[in-house]
Amino acid sequence: MPTYARLPLIPERGQGSWLWDREGNSYLDAITGIGVCALGHAHPRITEALHHQAQRLIHTSNLYRIDRQEHLADRLVALSDMENVFFGNSGAEANEAALKIARLYGHQRGIDTPVVVVMENSFHGRTLATLSATGNPKVRQGFEPLVSGFLRLPFDDLTALEEAAEAHPDIVAVLVEPIQGEGGIRVPAPDYLPRLRALCDQHQWLLILDEIQTGMGKTGRWFACQHHAIRPDLLTVAKALGNGIPIGACLAAGPAARVFQTGQHGSTFGGNPLACHVAATVIDVIEQERLLARAEQLGRQLREALRQALDDSGMVKQVRGQGLMIGVELQRACGELTTIAARHGLLINVTAGNVIRLLPPLNLSDEEARILVERLTAAVTEFARNASPVTTR
Repeated sequence: MPTYARLPLIPERGQGSWLWDREGNSYLDAITGIGVCALGHAHPRITEALHHQAQRLIHTSNLYRIDRQEHLADRLVALSDMENVFFGNSGAEANEAALKIARLYGHQRGIDTPVVVVMENSFHGRTLATLSATGNPKVRQGFEPLVSGFLRLPFDDLTALEEAAEAHPDIVAVLVEPIQGEGGIRVPAPDYLPRLRALCDQHQWLLILDEIQTGMGKTGRWFACQHHAIRPDLLTVAKALGNGIPIGACLAAGPAARVFQTGQHGSTFGGNPLACHVAATVIDVIEQERLLARAEQLGRQLREALRQALDDSGMVKQVRGQGLMIGVELQRACGELTTIAARHGLLINVTAGNVIRLLPPLNLSDEEARILVERLTAAVTEFARNASPVTTR
């Protein structure tokens, strides 16, 4: 079905931060499958884990205990300071689990029509519930009637949320990305998440953090909320958790960890031995190669290098981000930059219309970082040279 606006290149193989197409052209991959291949392509430890587990056991279903699943759950709980985990196959499924928990939590408190606060410009998935929660109108358009029970407010605006608390007594939870990814790598004020945590505590709301894009080391911590020393009630993770093998997880703590009971949720494939063994290996590699510190350090260097290199382009409004989650906002829409950059041997993504999104692997080398800056600068320069002047009123 024609649901994707694809570039014409066909990747054939990958190694580390690089992809090669069928014609033998090489590309530095600075989007890594939209933040999925955080350890790059064909990492030997991941390949070994796949081979090892596939020889033993791939799938049994959740009719039985799965030791690989229990091991991964223990690892994730230890890393996040949460209490328990539900495993699915994607970020959207993880968010669906969180939303179901929020509704059950509300009903258990005697609220007949529980409301979840969501944010403008957010993205939470493409299932009916998660696209209803998503802030981008283009994602929702044409799929009405949408799932009800969502209240949309501006991101990084606690005053609006405080006002909503007075007007909407049926609020039971707040769903937010610590950094908006699809929304343009939008980083909130440093006190936003701590104050949001306090506000949720005040009103007995669940704080749900969608860390599908920010999680697993992308910002320099296992989870972005750890920069602020807060613990959510629900935390969702996927993408980089499996480095390309589909897996998603909804982590819970406090009252939220005791909401689901037997039979209230499930997944045929979720948490199968293959996916869980690979995900545990991803955690091992990030720990053993000390990639959290690497992401934080290299992210600072990359953002500064990009600011300096693009300063003369006349096109850049802002370079922002945290760790290796980087956005370069331009003065105008720049969707064609994905094609231009590919001609320069660089794979990027444009989101929110005018923001270059960079999600390079955590183990990007210093030389590869230099090449990234060089090629992106060349692409933006070409784009600026061919673009019509920006007019202002």
